[in-house]
Parts: sequence; structure tokens; C-alpha cells
Amino acid sequence: MPDVSHEIENRPSPDALLEHAEREGRGRLKIFLGAAPGVGKTYEMLMSGRARKADGVDVVIGVVETHGRQETEALIEGFEAIPRKRIDYRGQPLEEMDIDAILARRPELVLVDELAHTNVAGSRHPKRYMDVQEILAQGIDVYSTLNIQHVESLNDVVAQITRIRVRETVPDSIIDRADDVEIIDLTPDDLIKRLKDGKVYVPTTARRAIENYFSPGNLTALRELALRRTAQRVDEQLLNHMQAHAISGPWAAGDRVLVCLDHSRGGASLVRYARRQADRLRAPWTTLHLETPQSLNLPDEDKDRLATNMRLAEQLGGETVTLPALHRSREIIAYANANNFTHIIVGRPSKPRWRQLWQGSVTHDLIRYAGDISVHVISGNARESEPQRGVKAAQPLKAFRIKPYLHSTVFIGLAIIAGIALDQTLDVRNLALVFLMAVLAAAVRGGLGPGLYASLLGALSFNFFFLEPRYTLTVRDPESLVALFFYLGVALVASNLTAAVQRQAVAARQRARTTEDLYLFSKKLAGTGTLDDVLWATAFQMASMLKVRVVILLPENGSIAVKAGYPPDDTLVDADIAAAKWAWEHNRPAGRAADTLPGAKRLYLPMRTGREPVGVIGLDNDKQGPLLTPEQQRLFDALADQAALAIERVQLVSDVDKAKLAAETDRLRTALLTSISHDLKTPLAAIMGSAGMLKDFGADIPEEARTELLTSIVDESERLNRFISNLLDMTRIGSGAMEPNYAFHFVGDIVGTALSRAAKIAARHRVKVSIPADLPMLKIDPVLFEQVLFNLIDNAAKYAPDETVIDIRGFRDGDAVLLSVMDEGPGIPFNDVERIFDSFYRVRKGDHVRAGTGLGLSICRGFIEAMGGTIRAANRSDRSGAVFTIRMPVPAEMPLLGEKALGEDE
Repeated sequence: MPDVSHEIENRPSPDALLEHAEREGRGRLKIFLGAAPGVGKTYEMLMSGRARKADGVDVVIGVVETHGRQETEALIEGFEAIPRKRIDYRGQPLEEMDIDAILARRPELVLVDELAHTNVAGSRHPKRYMDVQEILAQGIDVYSTLNIQHVESLNDVVAQITRIRVRETVPDSIIDRADDVEIIDLTPDDLIKRLKDGKVYVPTTARRAIENYFSPGNLTALRELALRRTAQRVDEQLLNHMQAHAISGPWAAGDRVLVCLDHSRGGASLVRYARRQADRLRAPWTTLHLETPQSLNLPDEDKDRLATNMRLAEQLGGETVTLPALHRSREIIAYANANNFTHIIVGRPSKPRWRQLWQGSVTHDLIRYAGDISVHVISGNARESEPQRGVKAAQPLKAFRIKPYLHSTVFIGLAIIAGIALDQTLDVRNLALVFLMAVLAAAVRGGLGPGLYASLLGALSFNFFFLEPRYTLTVRDPESLVALFFYLGVALVASNLTAAVQRQAVAARQRARTTEDLYLFSKKLAGTGTLDDVLWATAFQMASMLKVRVVILLPENGSIAVKAGYPPDDTLVDADIAAAKWAWEHNRPAGRAADTLPGAKRLYLPMRTGREPVGVIGLDNDKQGPLLTPEQQRLFDALADQAALAIERVQLVSDVDKAKLAAETDRLRTALLTSISHDLKTPLAAIMGSAGMLKDFGADIPEEARTELLTSIVDESERLNRFISNLLDMTRIGSGAMEPNYAFHFVGDIVGTALSRAAKIAARHRVKVSIPADLPMLKIDPVLFEQVLFNLIDNAAKYAPDETVIDIRGFRDGDAVLLSVMDEGPGIPFNDVERIFDSFYRVRKGDHVRAGTGLGLSICRGFIEAMGGTIRAANRSDRSGAVFTIRMPVPAEMPLLGEKALGEDE
């Protein structure tokens, strides 16, 4: 073999050049990535912006959230800040980054905080990272910040670590396309100290954060995720740089393992060794198979072994790559250099020494020409247990077809006619080319057999019709004999090569059809959301591609049961039930043509993922003997793997939902017991204490004290009554027995009734009511709506300081009426906005706030939704405080005033 390192073309990778070209004209994106809030991402972004500004770069602030941190606010001074755009959302003015103003200003660099932020409805884009993409497309550079928990691919991992699922995520492609990613790292102890010092959150919120999200274990795990994700991005950048500049690797900045696999025995040992080596090096690994023209002629046993070992590599977590190649060692080195692999694992040569001298040795060539790449030569124990199917394969039917041979005869006949026509103008040796053309046509049309037949028939015809003496099979002239001999040799070689090309073309077409079918199947599975849909799609696809009948069995109550079939069939005889159970319990094939229980009607094959078996598939047809050819077995494996992953995905989602439901049930049970023990006991103790004092010392108690005790008894009784009423209301909502008694009413009337009822609760606050007289009537249940308003007023009175204003406003918004209840309290903590309507959920509050049950707001949501409306919570934008907004639809038809439909007399 010539020097491969010199023969491989040192040219840039087209993909890398294309990516580089796409970046031309775009702005550069730099992401400051942190493991958790408070590590200093915004601070570092502003410091970097200051440094760029000092270098003369035009820097502006698009949006920066300081969260009240003084050191961050101090860094903003001196920057030009683009005014934010005000957007009215359900009657509340909110602010978002103004993209148009930034594009009109056209700075060189924009600072954009919180890349994962969700924009308010009505904005140009739903996500802030989309705003950034538009800014980058205009050639403006962007600095932005991101926490690792917002990366889409890590969302499930972070939720498992912190037990908190982040709803705002950013696609991984945003990080992959970033020009720079800077990790902002802080040790868990330092971050917790910043929390305790009040440099991240206010003290109350900080205490909760340390107890829950910001535990040392959580922070350590998140820190490792951030470092690993950044290292992965750096590795991709290094690889792209090498490919774009045609730099021959490897650059051993990080280890990468490549294992080369063929059809030889011992391939499973190579795969397992590669996995162990990758684990030791903590490196990614890839399994490479090179498909040569000789691969098409491999026996089915070798093809089956290769497919099984490639599947084993996927199950062990490796990436599998198959590439076409003419020279295996040359392609291996080229692929390793292009992808910066530092280790190549190959098996020792298995061919005899004389064949190595004649055909060359891939192993020896790799050792000689690999350069700085380490080559590991492994014995590859052929006796080591390799994955075995345990199923006899059906032999493909190769029926003899006479038609291609008739075509070959026709081609030779046409060659004879053409030869006779050209006999007077061409030399006899040139006439052989006419017959050679006929041989090539026969090989292209029919393959190797008809090609060889055409070669022999053409030689005989050429001899009979055109060589002296003509019309005999004897040859008189030695030159003619030599010409005939070489013609026959060329014809045989040409027909063989042409047939090989034809076989490759047929195989390529078949592979393309199979790949398309598998892609459509995977696309169909990705779009299914229920287990029944996955099973039906799997059964139908297998039946149509393998031409068999299919039943799918899944575990149920300690055994397995039929869940789907195509054609529909859920009956199994005893032999089939036994074979299916054995296949499930032992994770091996059983039944027809298998080594175990071969008397069953169907062949049962287990479906499994890298984690565990998920079910069993039964196959049968009307023929006798083995069911699947080796090619069909490999196709079945591909279909079964995709189906198993889809089934596991659906089951995992179901398990997560069940776990959430169980956890929510436990939380509600605990909260209910806690609430009953506290909220029942407290008013009862006050009532009993006051009543006891009146009973024991009634005659001696002054009139003023007696009145105070009686008032306390009444107040606590009302509080106890409200608590029991809330429990009954929640029971009605949870059971679905909520049936509103609709009637047409003016909102202002119900507000007045609710205020009268809540007069004692809101006695220490100023209540301001602004309800336009021209608001349309609403079709509502007045009792339920009054209870909602009472609960909202009660909630506002709890959390707002004395002498502050409770503001109730009503207005019309299109085809809906909005009613807002606003207070001047501390507002709703950011992390509590989504959960504030949950049952028994109570926002932590100071000692001045009286205790609640955590049911009032949940009842509000249940009542409003039962009447066809919505309710949402938010913080006020004009000052501190919370705002609860009810949105009710305006009825399409209004009753005439005075009609009985008003419900006053019903």
C-alpha cells in the first residue's frame, strides 16, 4: 500500500466550509453559561461589555435584569440602554426588549440578559432567543446569559436532580451555533454564601432556595453538567476548526475512540473492549464499518454477524457509522484524521500470511500509516460468546427465471444480424466488439448468469458465423483461435464486472427503499402519543414490510397479554402462550423455527432496549418452516428496536405521570392533615377558651371584656365556618359535581355584595372600586362569583399591610369583561406564580400575616373555570403588590331588562 498519509487529500471539509460561510454576514453570539442563578453571569457580561466599550466598540443594553443586586446595577451606569417596548397584556402593561429600536439604532454589540426568557403574548417572537437570532441575522453581535437548566436536552436530567422542571428552555442548536461559550463557574460553598449574604435573592427567598434548589448536592451536579456541556461545545469547535482548515489530526486535546468492525468472528470482543476503553478514558466512541464491493457477496451468516455486532455497539452506547470504501485502511485513516480520533481499535489479522502478502493487511497498514493515532490490535476472541439469535433462518427463494436467458439469446441474435450486415466492411476481429456489446447488455439486464450464458453463446456464434471455415465450430487459422480465446476471456470478465455493478445498483435501490420505510416508521412513532397508537403502527409496519401476521404482547399483572395485532387477532393456543411466556422470561426467541418450543404456531421474539425487555412480538404466515430470511431478520431487528424505544418512551411518560399523581396525592393528604390539625384546632381552641372564661368567670368579667370574648367567639366561628365551607367547595370541584346556576347579573352588584360580606375582613384597609356602569351583564352563578370575590378580597387583606388600598377594577376587553383585584402588599414571589392556584399551596409570609388554608385561590380557579372563565395571577407593574384578573366572556345574547332571566325572582 502506498503512503496513505500523503495520498489522502488535504482539503477542507465541505460541511465545515459551509458552516463557516453561513456565519459570514451574521453577528457573533457569545453565551455566558452558568450552573445556577447567582453565579455572576450578568455581572460578567456587563464587565465584558465595559471592556469592549473601552476598546471603542458601540455597545448598548437591549435588556438586563439586575434583580435588585447593587453591584449589577452599578455596572449598568455608563451604558446606553434601549428603551423597552410596552405591551398591554390583559389590561396590564408589561415591558419587553424592543427589537425594532435595536435594529434602527444598529449598534455593534447588544447585551441581552436571560436568553431563555418567554416573551409576553403579543410580542413578535414567543421566545427571547428568537429575538437574538433576528438581531444576529442583521450582523449585530450579541452577548447573552443562560443557565444550564434551560438547555433543552438537559431538561429531564435537571428535573431529576432538582425535582423542579424548568418550563423555559433553549434548543441545543443555539449553543451549538454560538461563536463563544464562556463558563461562569462558582463553587457551591461560595454560591451559598452569596445567597446567605443577600446578594442573589432577598433573605426570605434565599432561605427557601438554600433549603430546596440550592443544596450543595444539587449545585455540584449542575456545575458538572455546565462544565461537561461547555467541554462538548469546545470539542465541536476544535473539530470544526480542523476540518475547515484541512488540518490533519489528531490533536489530542481530548480522547476519541474508533473501533473498526467487519464480518469476522470476534467482532463482539472488539466492541466490548472499545466500550471499556472509552469508559477508562471518559471519551466518546464510534463503531465504523466500511462497505466494500465484496461486502455484497458475503454469506448471510457473515452479514448477520456484522449486523448483530453493530446493534450491540448501539446498545452499549456507541455511535455506529457505515461508509462506502474501496481501500479500507485508507478510508479508516482519513475518517479518523477528519474526526480527530486519537485511538483506533482493530482485530488482529485472520488471513493466512500468503494472502496478506498478496492482498495486503488492513491492520499492518494502519500501524504503518496511522501517524500520531494510537492503534490497538486486539485478538478478538472468536470463541467468546457472541449474541446468538437462536432462530433458524429461512432460505431466500431463488427461483430459476428463463426470461433473462431469452433476452440474452435475443441480444446475441441481434449481434449476429448486425455482424452479417457489417461483415463486408469490418475486419472479423472488429466484429467481436458487436458480440461484446451484446454480452454487456445481457449482464446489465439479467445479471451474472445471463451474462455468462451470453458470453458462451456469443463465442460459439462468433465462431460459427464469422470464423473460417464458416458454419462449423472448427477453427482453422491460429490467429482466429487466439482472437476467439481472448474474446471469450474479455466477455467473461466484462459480464462479471457488469453483473457486479448491477447487483450493487439493485442493493442500493433496495437499501434506499428500506431506509425510507424505516424513516417513515420512525417519523410515525415520533408523532404517536398513546401506547395503542404505537402498537398499531408497529404491527402494521412489520406486517407490510415482512409479509407476515403480527401479534404484540406486553407485560400485564405478572404475565404477558396480547395488546395489538395485524390482522387483528387476540387468540393464542396453549403452545403459543407457553412460547410467548418463555421468550419474555428468558429474553430469547421461542416458538416456530426457534431452538426452544419449536412446535408453536408463531415465532416469538423479544423486544428490548438498552435498559430492559419491553415486550414480545409473535410472527407467523401460511408457509411451513422458518419464517424470516437473514435479511428479514436484520430488518425485523431495526423495526423492533424503534418500536421498543417508542413503547419505553410512552411507558416512561405514563410512569412519570403516575409518580406525579402519587406525589401530588401524598402532598395533598399531608397538607390536608396539617391544615385540619392547625386550622381546625386554632379557632376551636379560641372558642373553647373564650367560652370557658365566660362560663367560669362570667359574673366577674367586665362588660367590655365580656363583649370582646363574645366577639372572639363569633369571629373564630366564622373563620371555622369558612374553612369547612372551603373544604366542601373543594370536594364539589374535585368530584366534578359543580353545576353553576346561571343567571344574568351586573358585575357591580355582586362586587357590592361581596364587599358587604367582607367588611369585617377588610376593615383595616381602604377599598377602592372602579366598575363602569355600562359594563354588560354576565351569565354567571351569583353565589359562586361572590365567593370568588370574597376569597380574593380576603387574600388581599391577608398579605397587604394595614391602611393600604385594595383596588377593584372592571373593564371590557373585546368580547370579554375583566375584573381585577389589586393589593399593595409584597407581591407574589417569581417561583410561586405558577403554583399559587394549587390546592393547599401557601406562599410563605411574615408573622404579621394571619394563617390561611391554601384553598381560597384554588376554589377561585375551580369556580371561575366552571363558569367558563379564566383567572390569572401576576405582580403589579406600577408598584409592589399582586393583581388577580378574572376574565369572563360576554354572552352572545343579552336579556331585556325586567325579564325573569335576571334570576332575581327565581
